[in-house]
Amino acid sequence: MRFRILGPVSMTPRTPTAAKVRVLLAALLVRANEVVSTESLIDELWDIDPPRTAATTLQVYVSQLRKALADADGPGDAFAAGRRLHTVPPGYRLHVGEDELDLSRFEFLRRSGKEAYERGNFAAASGLLRESLDLWTGVALSGVPHGPVLATTGVRLEELRTVTLEQRIAADLRLGRHHELTGELMELVSRHPYRETLHAHLMVALFRADRQSDALRAFARARRSLVEELGVEPGAGLRKLHDRILRSDPTLAWQEPAAPAGQEPAPALWLPPATADFTGREDVLTVAGKLLPEAAGPAPQPVLVVSGRAGVGKSALAVELARRNADRFPAGQVLLHLRGPRDMALDAGQAMAGLLRRIGPGSEGRPAGQAPPAAAEEAAAVPDGDQEELAERLHRAVQGRRLLVILDDASSEEQVRPLLAALPDTFTVVTSRRTLAGLDGARHLTLDVLRPNEAQKLLASIVGPRLADDPAAAQEIARLCGHLPLAVRVAGTGLAARPHWTAAAWAARLADESAGLSRFVAGDLDVRASLLAGYREVGPAERRAFRLLSLAPVPDFPLWSAAALLGLPAAEAEQVVERLVESQLLGVRRAASGQAYRYSFHRLLRKLALELLADELPGEVESATERLGSAYLGYARYADALLAPGRLPGAAGARPAARAAAAAVAGGSEPALVVGDTPARWFQDEAAGLVDAVRQAHTAGLWRLTWELADALTGWFEAGSVWGDWAATHELALDATLLAERPAERAAVLHSLGDLAWQQRRTRPAADRYESARALFAAAGDRAGQARCLVGLADVALSSGESGHAGKLYAQAAGLFEADGPGHARGQADVLRGLALVSLLAGRTEEALHRFGDFVEAAQRLGDKRWSQFGSRSIDRIQEHVVDWATGRRMEALEVRPGVWLVGVPHAGVTYPGVPQAGVAYPGLPHAGATAAG
Repeated sequence: MRFRILGPVSMTPRTPTAAKVRVLLAALLVRANEVVSTESLIDELWDIDPPRTAATTLQVYVSQLRKALADADGPGDAFAAGRRLHTVPPGYRLHVGEDELDLSRFEFLRRSGKEAYERGNFAAASGLLRESLDLWTGVALSGVPHGPVLATTGVRLEELRTVTLEQRIAADLRLGRHHELTGELMELVSRHPYRETLHAHLMVALFRADRQSDALRAFARARRSLVEELGVEPGAGLRKLHDRILRSDPTLAWQEPAAPAGQEPAPALWLPPATADFTGREDVLTVAGKLLPEAAGPAPQPVLVVSGRAGVGKSALAVELARRNADRFPAGQVLLHLRGPRDMALDAGQAMAGLLRRIGPGSEGRPAGQAPPAAAEEAAAVPDGDQEELAERLHRAVQGRRLLVILDDASSEEQVRPLLAALPDTFTVVTSRRTLAGLDGARHLTLDVLRPNEAQKLLASIVGPRLADDPAAAQEIARLCGHLPLAVRVAGTGLAARPHWTAAAWAARLADESAGLSRFVAGDLDVRASLLAGYREVGPAERRAFRLLSLAPVPDFPLWSAAALLGLPAAEAEQVVERLVESQLLGVRRAASGQAYRYSFHRLLRKLALELLADELPGEVESATERLGSAYLGYARYADALLAPGRLPGAAGARPAARAAAAAVAGGSEPALVVGDTPARWFQDEAAGLVDAVRQAHTAGLWRLTWELADALTGWFEAGSVWGDWAATHELALDATLLAERPAERAAVLHSLGDLAWQQRRTRPAADRYESARALFAAAGDRAGQARCLVGLADVALSSGESGHAGKLYAQAAGLFEADGPGHARGQADVLRGLALVSLLAGRTEEALHRFGDFVEAAQRLGDKRWSQFGSRSIDRIQEHVVDWATGRRMEALEVRPGVWLVGVPHAGVTYPGVPQAGVAYPGLPHAGATAAG
C-alpha cells in the first residue's frame, strides 16, 4: 500500500473515485497515525455549511474508505478487515506504515539532508534532498476540494518544498555544480521572483561559471522586481553578495572540498525500489551472475549488455542482478537512466554529470531501495567543452572503487563508449532496446518474454487470489499480453482495479481487435507508449518497413515475403529487416527446414504496426498486398509444378507456373532457392501465409489474385488432405469469380470443390459441383475442362458401385482430351488410372495390370513420383493378392487415388492385407485429415 499527498491525492493500487471519500482520505493522511475528530472532518468535508445528516453521511464515507483500504491491502495483510482505519473517540485514526506515506518519507529525507549539510557532507546532503524532492508529483493535496485544514496544510507543504529546493541547490553549489545549476535557477527565479535566496544562488552560480556580468544583471533584475512590484529594496544578504561580486571576491570562487584523510567514501547506493513481485528469470540471473567479478580479487572493467524489446523487463532484471550481488561491489551500486524528457537520449556530458552526482568523491549516495532522480534532471545543460573535464572527474571518483553501474536504456554504442572509458574498475550493465553489438569486449544477453507459467504467476501476484477461480482466463490474458512483462503488469493492474469484472470478461476485452492497444494502459503504465519509443528511434526506411511488414499474413514470415511487401530487392530488404531485428522491433528464428530464417512480430508490436499503417500514402497498403500476393502466387505455382507435374492452372488464361514468372517477384529471388527440391515442405512452412494471402486478396478486392492463389494451392490441398483450408480458400475464390463475372474461372473453382467433396465421401455434392463446372466449361468451349469434370464424375460413379457407368465417363474424358490436342498428358494419365480401376473391379486383372503399367509410364514421363508410386503400389498389391473374381469374392478396400481409399467395395468378401481403413497420406507429409471416399 502506498499513499501520496505530495501531488494529486492517491493510494495504490486504486484510489477511491468519490470526491468526498478522497477528501476524507486526505484529511486523515495529513495527520496520519493521529486521531482526527469527527468535528474536524465534517468541517473539512462541508466547510461552513454541513447538512443536518453530516455525522451519518460521514459514517457512510468512512465505511466506503474502510472497504477501499481493505480491498487494497488484501485479505492476508496485517491491516486488512478494518484494522487500518480505527474508530477512536472523538473521531478516527488512519494507521500508515513507516514507508507508506510520501510525506513521511519526504520529511525524513529532508531532515537527513539538512543534518548532512550541517556536518559538511554536501554530496550526501544533495542526494538526500534531491531524493526528497523527487517524491513530489505536483501541487500538494491537489485533485480534492480543500477545507480549512487541507488549505493551510497545502500552503505549508509548498513552502517546505521550496525551502528544501533552496537547500539542495546550496549543497550542489558547494559541490561545484554551478554549470548545471544556472539553467535550473533561471527558471526558478522567474517562477519565484520574490525569493531572495534563489536570486542569491543564481548570482553565485553565474559568478563561479565565469559569468560575472550576468551575475550582476541577475541582481539588477531581482532588485527591479522587488522595488517596482513590492516597493522594497533587496535584503542585506543579497546586497552584500552583490558587492562581493563587484569586487570579484576570490572567496566566492569554488574549491573542491578534500575528503578527510584516511576516510573511504561511503557506498553509493542509487537503485530504484526493488520489484516486490519480480517473477521468473532465474536462468538468466544465474548466467549473468557468473559474469560478475568475485568479491575478492581484481575487478577489470567487464561490460554486460542486456537487450530486448520495450517492456520485456531489462531494467528490472539489471536491478535484481545488482541487489542479489551487492556483496561483490562494496563501493555501491548505481543506476543512471540515459534518457531525458520526451525519451531524448542524454549526451555523454549530461550522463557523466548524472553519474558524478551519484558516485562523486565522498558521496554517501542514496539509501538503498529509493528511486533515482527523474530523467528530466539528468538532461540539465552541460556547457560546451566540459565533457573532457567531467570525464576526468568521473574517472577520479570511481578509480579503485568496486562499483556496479547500470546504464539504463542506452540508445547507441556512441552514447555509451565515453561513459565506459571514464569508468575504470567498475562492472557496467548496459540495458538497451538495441543489441549494441559494436561494444568491444562486451558480453551480451538478449531478454525474451516470460515463459507462459511465469507470466501467469506474475499476473496472479498482481490480481490476487480471485484469479485462481478461472485458470483458463488467466492463461488467456497472459497469452493476449504476448507474455510481455509490462503488458502482463498493465493487464493485471487493470483487472485488480475492477473487482466487479471477472477474469474471463477482462480477457474478452483484451481480445477485442478493434480496441488495438488502448486496453493496455494503467495509470502511467502505457504499453503503446513504451513500444512506440522503440519505433521512433529507427530511421524512416525502417519505420516504413515496420508498418508494411504487419501486412504479412502471419506473424512469422520469410525474407522473400518481406522483400515483396517492401517492393525491394531481397538484398536491400534484408538490410532493412535486420536493422529492425537489431532494434528489437522484429524477432528472428530458423525455419523448421533449417535452411532459412523467418522473421516475426511480437503480437503487441504487430498491433502497433497495424495501427500505424494509417501513416501510409493512399494506395500503398493495397500495392503492398498485391505485391505479396503475387509473390506467393509465383512461388506456389513453381512448387505446385514440382508437386503435381503437368497440372495446368485451373482457370483459362491463368498465369503460367513458369520459372520466369516466379523469379519476377520478390526482387528476383530464384524460385529454386526459395522452394528448393521439397515442394511439400515449402507448402507446409508457408501454408498459413498462403491461406491468409487468399483472404487478404479477397478483402482488397483483388479478384484474379484470389482465385489464382486458391487454384495454385489445389495440388497441395489434395496431396496433404488439407480439407478445411481447401474449403475456406475456394469459397472465397468462388465469390471472387462471381463478383468479377468470370464463368470460366468459376468452373475451375467448382471443379476443385467437387474434388474436395469427393475426398470427403460427399458423393452427391461432388457430383453436383462437377456437373455445374462441366456446364460452364462447355459454355466456354473448354474441352479439357469438361474432360476433368468427366473424370471426377467417373470417380463418383466408381465409388457408388457403378463401375460400368464410370468406364463410359472415363472413355468420354479420354476422347475430349485427345480432341483438344497436345498438352494434356496429366489428364490422359488420370484417365488411365480410372480405366485400370474399372478393369480391376470388373475382374479383368490382366487388363488392369496392363493399364496400371501404362499409368506408371505416363507418371514417370510427367516426373510425378507420387503418381508413379501409387501406380507401382497398385500393381504390387494386385499381383500379391489376386482374387478369383469368378467366385464373387472381392477386395474390401481399394486405393482409387494416391492416398484416397474406397472402403467397403460392393460385394466385399476378402480383406486387402495392409490397407488402412481411413486412408494414408502422401509419404513424408503429416496426415491432415481422413481421406476415405465411398
